This record gives sequence, structure tokens and C-alpha cells, in this order.
Amino acid sequence: MPRELTDNTGAPVTVGLQPASPVGSYTVHVAEGPPVGRADFVEPQDVAGERIFFHTEVDQEFGGRGLAGLLVREALADSIRQNLTVVPVCPLFARHLRRHGDEFVARGGVFRKPTPADIALVTRVIQSS
Repeated sequence: MPRELTDNTGAPVTVGLQPASPVGSYTVHVAEGPPVGRADFVEPQDVAGERIFFHTEVDQEFGGRGLAGLLVREALADSIRQNLTVVPVCPLFARHLRRHGDEFVARGGVFRKPTPADIALVTRVIQSS
């Protein structure tokens, strides 16, 4: 799934997927270096086809380059390709879908608001990791 993109400075970046076990991540790399950001998710075992995004961060030294936005957009595009329902617990994902949810749905995406059970699952997974 690694996708070659460019950030706001025009520098090449790669976004890739680290599968859930139990936490999965979309990671962003600048050039050939180590990951400088990630968008974390869990996939509920009792509900097939859902991905709960709960945390996104980019190393401070790479701030302002649009990397968090790239992570969100690539994670959402991949969710469409994999026919997954997105559950945005992460404030960045929630804000993006509030602003661009109609576009996401028009491209074939599906999302729903998080429930207390979703938040409890994320909390359990984080505490056990």
C-alpha cells in the first residue's frame, strides 16, 4: 500500500500501513527515513469491516508540512478501497469528516459517529498495549 506523495514543501513522502495487532497505524516517512508521524486505529473483533481511528500525531520538527492531513486523507482513501466503515474517535479525523464528509461519502466512503462502546474498546486496547 505504500503511496508516494509530496508534502506542502514539495518534498517526497511515503504513507504506508502497519496492520492492526491490536493497534494498526498509517505511517508517514519523509524520504527514506524512519516514520515521522502516524494515525493509529483498532479494528473491533465483534464488528467486521470497521476501523476506529483514535490518535494522529506528527513529530514536532515536521509540523506545518501538511503531513497529518496526508495521513488522514490516505487512511480515508484506503478505507474506501477496503470497504471499511470509519469511526472517528481522533479529533483530527472527526474534524476532517465534519468538513469533508459529503465528499468522502460521494467517493464511496462510509463513516459513523463513535459510541461509548467504541471509546471503551480503544481505552482497553491502549491500556493492554
